[in-house]
Amino acid sequence: MKTRVSSGFTLIELMIVVAIIGILAAIAYPSYQNYVESTRRGDAKGALMSFASAMERYYTQNGTYIGADGGSSEINTSETSPPADLFPDEAPLDGNAKFYDLYIFDLKANSFILRAVPKNGQAGDGFLQLRSNGVREWDADNSGGIGGSENTWSE
Repeated sequence: MKTRVSSGFTLIELMIVVAIIGILAAIAYPSYQNYVESTRRGDAKGALMSFASAMERYYTQNGTYIGADGGSSEINTSETSPPADLFPDEAPLDGNAKFYDLYIFDLKANSFILRAVPKNGQAGDGFLQLRSNGVREWDADNSGGIGGSENTWSE
């Protein structure tokens, strides 16, 4: 009497493995996407801090923030790109893929508001904002404005 030795996997075993891989992927991919968005947001935060440093250098040299945008008057809540000699207008500052546009949003003689507005793969994440007094704000709900609980860059 001969015994048959079979090798390999049955169809049911393969289907179970595929199902397990599918479940793991369904859990891991959204987590990965959140991580990528958070990392890009971190790059924009760093760019805003560097942008604020450039604004402070401008103020030290000129005694006013007026003109930092290349103009000669105040900016009242309009998004104006910084001139190239002051600071880049996109973030992250290195690499080819850009996920935020950088703007001077409000500019007075003694104060400013800087904004990082998401674009491309980051669109819909809500803008980041940095005030000259150090207040950091994030439109976390992407409503187009800063709400009472959005006065921080924390998630």
